[in-house]
Amino acid sequence: MKVTFRQEEPQMSDELAKKTPADHIGDTVAQLKEMRHYSKNNVETLTKEWLLFDGELSKLKLADKIADLMDRQGQLHEALETAITDLEEVLEKMKPAPEE
Repeated sequence: MKVTFRQEEPQMSDELAKKTPADHIGDTVAQLKEMRHYSKNNVETLTKEWLLFDGELSKLKLADKIADLMDRQGQLHEALETAITDLEEVLEKMKPAPEE
């Protein structure tokens, strides 16, 4: 007995179908801002850990590994800032001109 599965194409929800490109960009900006918030918290937490590894735990010689993670997290944070700024500029250009 052979079992076959019929794969249906994904359907857009009514809510997604009603959104404008500006709505989608706005949603993306909101998500990126949330990611930026957590990124900032991660950098702060990693900084605290680095201070521990550079101080009390320096004999373990792991401060460089933590510093590398801090750099990478900092790069992500900067990339998020750039993406947010770029998308907000696009969103601003998409706004209709004010009526006179």
